[in-house]
Amino acid sequence: MAGPGSYHDGLRRALIAGRDTLAAGGTALDAVTQAVASLEDDPLFNAGRGSVFTSAGTQEMDACVMDGTERRAGAVAGVFGPRNPVLAARAVMERSRHVLLIGEGALAFCRQQGVVFCEPDYFYTEARWRELQRALADPSRKPPQYGTVGAVARDRSGNLAAASSTGGMTGKAPGRVGDTPIVGAGTYAENATCAVSATGHGEFFIRHAAAFAIAARLRYAGQSLDQAARGVIDELMAAGGSGGVVAVDCDGALALPFSTAGMYRGYVRDGMAIHTAIYDEPYRSE
Repeated sequence: MAGPGSYHDGLRRALIAGRDTLAAGGTALDAVTQAVASLEDDPLFNAGRGSVFTSAGTQEMDACVMDGTERRAGAVAGVFGPRNPVLAARAVMERSRHVLLIGEGALAFCRQQGVVFCEPDYFYTEARWRELQRALADPSRKPPQYGTVGAVARDRSGNLAAASSTGGMTGKAPGRVGDTPIVGAGTYAENATCAVSATGHGEFFIRHAAAFAIAARLRYAGQSLDQAARGVIDELMAAGGSGGVVAVDCDGALALPFSTAGMYRGYVRDGMAIHTAIYDEPYRSE
């Protein structure tokens, strides 16, 4: 079983990918796409290659990207095959007139657009398979929830973007879709307020329109990003849903609150050290 250091390394690789993209003149959208793709390629995280299994032993992945400049968005749900679902979501945003494509229709579109696919063996990890077997053997035992991978960014032009990707929940019903590909629930970005990517109990994030609720608190209640993000996480917790978000506002302020035992997270600013953390602990920096 991988130790904490492996997760810190994975987070650092993703942050470096996003940071270097911005440093080379890339947009916030480019940065979040690259950061999430890095996490999708790492089998330790529940997205892309490391996605968990449904109760039927299949893997179904969801992803979303949103560009805060014009609130353009693209998403896919219930897909299996694209190496990087986040790139499939971006293709939907940039090369179709739709926002969300699902299942076989999404896969057909991705093939037409040249999105890279991988064979089923690429996505199989023994650790995730064992998690499913334990969950099936003891339905009363809550399986480990590895959540969602996501990224938010603000570029030098002040543009915001968010991206999220997930394999869902271990042992979920086939066809279940959580908050990740739902604009305003698990992913949201608009330049006037903030960019948000969420992880947690997706049904609660959908019902409370959690990502948009954070932006609405900034716009209509005049709250700071930290007040808004923590307020929404507290509201979800009171309703019975746990989770967390990563968020950045139009001024570059950050918020990374969570109500679970831990949330793998990190941040980096231009020209500064990379910071990563897993539990409620001081950040590691380098």
